[in-house]
Amino acid sequence: MNSRRNFIGNVASSLAVMAAPGAVLGANDRIRVGIIGAGARGLEITRDALACPNIDFVAFSDIYSARLEAARQLVPAANIYLDHRYLLEDKSIDAVLIATPQHLHCQHFVDAMEAGKHVYQEKTMAFTVDHAKLMRTAYQKAGNRTVQIGHQGCSSGQVTDAMHFLGQNILGQITAIEANMYRNTPQGKPQWSRPVFPDMTEENILWSKFLGDAPKRDFDANRYTNWRYFWDYSGGNVHENLCNQLSFWYKCMDLQIPKAVTMVGGVYLWKDGREVPDTMNVSMQHLTKQSEDILFSWSSGFGNSQLGAAEHVLGTHGTIVKSQQIRYIPQSMNRPKATEIAGQTRTGAQPHMQNFFDSIRSGNETNCPFDIGFRVSIACRMAVESYRQGRTVRWDSDKEEIV
Repeated sequence: MNSRRNFIGNVASSLAVMAAPGAVLGANDRIRVGIIGAGARGLEITRDALACPNIDFVAFSDIYSARLEAARQLVPAANIYLDHRYLLEDKSIDAVLIATPQHLHCQHFVDAMEAGKHVYQEKTMAFTVDHAKLMRTAYQKAGNRTVQIGHQGCSSGQVTDAMHFLGQNILGQITAIEANMYRNTPQGKPQWSRPVFPDMTEENILWSKFLGDAPKRDFDANRYTNWRYFWDYSGGNVHENLCNQLSFWYKCMDLQIPKAVTMVGGVYLWKDGREVPDTMNVSMQHLTKQSEDILFSWSSGFGNSQLGAAEHVLGTHGTIVKSQQIRYIPQSMNRPKATEIAGQTRTGAQPHMQNFFDSIRSGNETNCPFDIGFRVSIACRMAVESYRQGRTVRWDSDKEEIV
């Protein structure tokens, strides 16, 4: 592995020689794409983008030199940058994917908006309320930029089926959504654990860029690679998976930011230095736009996978059950002659990424637009604050603050 000093020398031409400026979508609607954050998730969504037609993937940015070398194996002709600002200076790039740790989303999103790029922003969109507001200001100022938040369930065929069920007046009054997300791993292999490689040194990682506006600390390779363990950079499984289950129903039911949130739990299983809980329960008091109360309850853990991931939307006349499949089950006391209805809509290939590119071309709203990402971000931050403060927290909608 080259040192960072040698690596910078190897990519110096990428910093100085940009693609031809002023490129616009051509007659065949080709879109030039780069990514900020070329880790495991970043390369995964890069592959999604490469699988879409009429896409030129032209640039990678990451603060760890080994990741850039891996990225170049995927797209040998792409430019590579240790500093994302050089990528954003390339005026020929139309769209940017952002797949960095959660505490860096705001900086990279705002920078991309100011550079005039369309943005696919990995979830959870914003790390804090202040970040969410800064991102909203940048998005509004950018004017006509396409934004897709990476809650991929919002592009699944199950959305069509869920909205069909909800629109048929067969649920009655919905009072609660029960959701769960459970995983397990082999004994001795903690959830999210990543190895610390010998080349993870200050010479090969831009540590100050990783920290961003998080508290300043001496270089720590474990904090870098296992950032999901620590509150400075992560919202734990709330920001990893609750966000996805929330976003689906925020889209289908237009749920608003919760009035109040309570989260309890702890590190019950993996005593490996992580700060975020591995077992938790979240209770959220929501309002619909019609001012109807809905209680969204979510439980999650990493010590048993029997319950898997599922949601149950509970109405007086029926239930929507969503897991690998989605279906409607009537309540016999209120709909005695009704029968179950199974969802039928299929999900296409790379639907969320394809929708992002289609929306850039058409100017239509994406399947998971900025507003859903904003509301989900606030809800998730409320859960984290409740857990860390040991109390129920509430949303002051006038001041836009957690109180």
